Amino acid sequence: MSSYPLLGFHCSHEQFAPSVLLRHLKLAADAGFGAAMCSDHFHPWSERQGHSGFAWSWLGAALERTDLSLGTVCAPGQRYHPAIIAQAAATLAEMYPDRFWLAVGSGEALNEAITAEPWPKKPERNARLEAAVDVMRALWAGEIVDADGPVRVANARLYDRPAKPPMIVGAALSPETARWMGRWADALITTAGEPDSMRAILDAFRDGGGIDKPAFLQVALSFAPNQDEAEHAAFDQWRQCVLSRAQLADLRTPEQFDAATAAAAIDDVIGTVRTSSEIERQAEWLRQDAALGFDRLYLHNVARDHQEYFIEAVATRVLPSW
Repeated sequence: MSSYPLLGFHCSHEQFAPSVLLRHLKLAADAGFGAAMCSDHFHPWSERQGHSGFAWSWLGAALERTDLSLGTVCAPGQRYHPAIIAQAAATLAEMYPDRFWLAVGSGEALNEAITAEPWPKKPERNARLEAAVDVMRALWAGEIVDADGPVRVANARLYDRPAKPPMIVGAALSPETARWMGRWADALITTAGEPDSMRAILDAFRDGGGIDKPAFLQVALSFAPNQDEAEHAAFDQWRQCVLSRAQLADLRTPEQFDAATAAAAIDDVIGTVRTSSEIERQAEWLRQDAALGFDRLYLHNVARDHQEYFIEAVATRVLPSW
């Protein structure tokens, strides 16, 4: 066995019906992927994606259907009250010990603004997130929780708790957020980008207190039988990657995202999404990620029509030498 990080499979609820996504997950597990994670959206990024199942219902089925560890990224505090997420996570962790982890971030209006509550600025969302994490950890510890700050709780207690609470993973897209999360998160997750950018986020997390904590990477890629298909799939399905962090956080509907990316060129997208029909090139990019020090790489093939093709290619041409 090599010293490379664990290769995981990312399940995109925005792109597939939940039943189809469950089938893909089982194929990935049988093919040798070592872990999995999924998104947690209320809306897809684009009308072209056209799906958005409820991650927390799906996770129970996914954990039962496979033996993989699974995690999801959510934003407790607006769409979800943190006490409810604490209960949901505790239930999964009690049924499937040491297999469920929870990543948390400050969220996007695309999913959270459905409550019709005001959408806070980033500093306020960060304060709310840290308060939500404190509430969840207190509930997992068996405390009766009352809070009257950025998150309000009255007399909450969890009666079914796991022997070991789930790992809380901080989801960061910038060094500033990563440094802040290094103090309180159990691990880091970020998204693939330029090596210098990924290194800066990793270094900031470690400098902020995460020196001995795991780091995960979610890798958006486009892999298809030929280069033209791979490029057009990336352009069709993952065009939001050209937007700024502020736009990703503040746009509210798939229609707004489609309007904001209407002028994007295909070269803009494939400059961000790793696009190649050669699995050896995709593997080389992953080896570069490994060299940065990530512990797990979660692979997301955005080419919607080529999931089985991708899983087979990884199983037969990447994993044997990984």
